[in-house]
Amino acid sequence: MRAVAFVGYKKSGKTTTVEAVAGILKERGYRVAIAKSMHSEFDREGSDTWRFSRVADSVLVRANDTDALLFKAKDINALFSMVSADFLLLEGFKSIKHVPKVICARNEKDVRELNDGLAIAVSGVIASTGVKEVDGLPVIDATKETEKLADLVEKRAFMLPNIDCGLCGFSCAEMARMIVKGEKTPRDCVVLSSKPKVTVKIDGQVLPMKDWVQELVEKTIKGMLSAMKGYREGKRIEIVIRED
Repeated sequence: MRAVAFVGYKKSGKTTTVEAVAGILKERGYRVAIAKSMHSEFDREGSDTWRFSRVADSVLVRANDTDALLFKAKDINALFSMVSADFLLLEGFKSIKHVPKVICARNEKDVRELNDGLAIAVSGVIASTGVKEVDGLPVIDATKETEKLADLVEKRAFMLPNIDCGLCGFSCAEMARMIVKGEKTPRDCVVLSSKPKVTVKIDGQVLPMKDWVQELVEKTIKGMLSAMKGYREGKRIEIVIRED
C-alpha cells in the first residue's frame, strides 16, 4: 500500500484536495482509502456508542447510510494495518515522518513552516493566488489540475514500515527524506524489498529479522515440532500466540 499525507493548517484546502485526488485515483481503478486526523473528540459524550466504547474493545455500528468500526488503535501502525487499499490518502497527520506529503497552504509562510523535507508538492488555497512554485516545490491547483496532482501522487506515493529497524542503516524518517530527494527508492527499504522466509507479526506489525535470526527461528520451531506426533513437512507453518 502506498500513501501520501496532505498536511496543512485549518481552512487551507486539505479536504478539497484529498477529495479531488481520491476521485481521480478511483476512476483509474485503484482501491483508495482515506484517513483523517482530528483534533477533537469523534464521538459525542453520552451517546450510545460513546457508552459502549467505555466497556468494549471495539464497537460495530450499522446505520442507514454507512457501517463503522469504532476502536482505539495502539499506535499509528496498528491503525493503518486495518486498511487494505492501493493508496492511503492521509488528511492531516502533520507529525508523520514515513510517507511523502503534499502541503496544503494558504500562503508561502505555511509552506516553509510545514516543509520537513518530505514535501513533493504544494496545493490548497495558495494555488488560487497564481503562485506556481515555492522553494522548488510545484504548486498544483487540485480543482483545476486534478489529473496532474493525481499523476504526481500515483508516481511518488510510498509508505515505509515506520519501525526504525535499522537494517538499511537509517531511520524510516531519514530514508523517507532521501526517497523524496531522489537519493533512495522504496526498494532500498530492506523490510519492503525482502521476502523473508520467516515472518513474525505482533498485533499485525511485522517484526524485522536478519537472515541468521530467521534461520535460527525456523530450525528451532521445526526441531520442536518434528518431535511431535502428527507433524509433517509442509510449505507453510502458522503459529498464533494469544495473550488473552
